[in-house]
Amino acid sequence: MLKSFSRALLGATLIGAAFVPQAFAETSINALFMAQAAYSEADVRAMTEAFTKANPDIKVNLEFVPYEGLHDKTVLAQGSGGGYDVVLFDVIWPAEYASNNVLVDVSSRITDDMKKGVLPGAWTTVNYDGKSYGMPWILDTKYLFYNKEILEKAGIKNPPKTWDELAEQAKIIKDKGLLATPISWSWSQAEAAICDYTTLVSAYGGEFLKDGKPAFQSGGGLDALNYMVTSYTSGLTNPNSKEFLEEDVRKVFQNGEAAFALNWTYMYNMANDPKDSKVAGKVGVVPAPGVAGKSEVSAVNGSMGLGITSASKNPDEAWKFITFMTSQATQNQYAKLSLPIWASSYEDPAVTKGQEELIAAAKIGLAAMYPRPTTPKYQELSTALQQAIQESLLGQAKPEDALKGAAENSGL
Repeated sequence: MLKSFSRALLGATLIGAAFVPQAFAETSINALFMAQAAYSEADVRAMTEAFTKANPDIKVNLEFVPYEGLHDKTVLAQGSGGGYDVVLFDVIWPAEYASNNVLVDVSSRITDDMKKGVLPGAWTTVNYDGKSYGMPWILDTKYLFYNKEILEKAGIKNPPKTWDELAEQAKIIKDKGLLATPISWSWSQAEAAICDYTTLVSAYGGEFLKDGKPAFQSGGGLDALNYMVTSYTSGLTNPNSKEFLEEDVRKVFQNGEAAFALNWTYMYNMANDPKDSKVAGKVGVVPAPGVAGKSEVSAVNGSMGLGITSASKNPDEAWKFITFMTSQATQNQYAKLSLPIWASSYEDPAVTKGQEELIAAAKIGLAAMYPRPTTPKYQELSTALQQAIQESLLGQAKPEDALKGAAENSGL
């Protein structure tokens, strides 16, 4: 009796075991992305669907927040226990994330093929203190977009090569009555303004930090802010620029209400889409201008990476997802939204076709990318600079005084 009971129990156990792999095969991972610029939410969902089709044992739960909420959401989730496995992070955060153990070091997971195939500049997005904290994913800088038709009507043959030329051309356009305010910027009190400011700092040969201390309050850092204030007060810049983020700039440019705009890669194909844009076919793009005697072009490093959080219980599955999302095949497929991190992609007609002008600008702009300061206290520094820019634009403080205040409030 006991023997037959044991046999029955064993049989039941084996039958149960046969169902275990199916019942417990699926691993769930949570991933945090941003709902703006570069890849759209729909595109990230489509990429993820392709991943889960190839990896049916991994379920990916996606969450999207505006860029402005990405940092805080990532940091706050760390202490909550649930949290995320994969997070999108900006080039400005690895120092802080590494110091506070937010992301794991994935240096040992990066293969030789990855090291050789990815553009050298892209690695700066995820590296800090000799270690890699993820894979670069969005390789980006700001370019100068211009409306070819408006320049032609104004009798301007070529887009500006210097920032002073930009102001001169904008004045011609304004004086001819073609546009009241020809330039549009994203100068809201947000990180967007710091990206525009950094582009100008790079043009004027400025420095953010020297020996770990603020150095932006004089030299090129001061010149850059003075340029912003002059552009704003001259009446050449759209007065709403002080509240604009990049999406606002895109909409104004697409409506034909700006002759010049500084923005990320993604605007090129969106502004050229006749379904949504009034300026389709008239969009010009060049690297951001330089300053006579100081620089030929200017550019900010606006790249982003995908990393595994230290709270993740499924780092292997998380890495599998990251390598799929950052793979050359995936990136080439979506190259009309964000240019690939892979060097050989730029020789692929599938990537370059229809956006030759953008690729030509990218080859110069991406090589000139200037970093925002690398410091674990970046958030404090950025907040202080955002405030200084706003105060200066609104005439509440002279640029030199505003930057001195920012240096004192930067936490450095």
